[in-house]
Amino acid sequence: MGIKEKILVVEDDKAQTAFITVILTHRDYEVIHAGAGEMAIHMAASHAPDLILLDLGLPDIDGMDVLKRIREWSDVPIIIVSVRQSEHDKVNALDGGANDYVTKPFGSDELLARIRAAIRIHRRSASVRKENVFSNRGLVIDYEKRVVTSDGAPVKLTPTEYKIIVLLSQNAGKVLTHDHIRSHLWGPYAGENQTLRVNIANIRRKIEKDPSNPKYIVTETGVGYRMAEL
Repeated sequence: MGIKEKILVVEDDKAQTAFITVILTHRDYEVIHAGAGEMAIHMAASHAPDLILLDLGLPDIDGMDVLKRIREWSDVPIIIVSVRQSEHDKVNALDGGANDYVTKPFGSDELLARIRAAIRIHRRSASVRKENVFSNRGLVIDYEKRVVTSDGAPVKLTPTEYKIIVLLSQNAGKVLTHDHIRSHLWGPYAGENQTLRVNIANIRRKIEKDPSNPKYIVTETGVGYRMAEL
């Protein structure tokens, strides 16, 4: 039997914690629990979980502060699980380093699927960084040679377009907000989203068979973009 994947559940509601624990243990995850933010930060450091489920409404400090402090030293996958449903909250969490955002109430199948995806993406991203090559259903990016091909044919991208596709590919499956992408590209001089949209449209025109129905770069309405999973 292999080593179980460990999940840290950060939730102060006992009923919700019990519900999530049953779901996870039934699927053979090891579950540890923190009912407050400071405890969560300590346990994230001392227990090295494979993933963290983080509620935002905690009794001592806000979950966003927990996210920010953990991200100062760890890239462990973090999924926000919260009753907060506004685009503003989702964007802030994703920009703050969350890998995904699930709103309450949620179904057990949805939660498990998000967990599997986050762990898989995290491991694949580490592998991609080591291998220097990204491959996704005919789309290949050789980071070392700075070459992009689609179904074996070379794709001619501008420097900005190349930076965008590299950023998305190195975070495949993860939603990157407009602000995150713009700040990565242009720093404090980041402009409006229109420039980003034009670049995304140009990339799709070059790599997609049907740019109006993209299979690689997917739009998350009102939030940002993500490179579809392998």
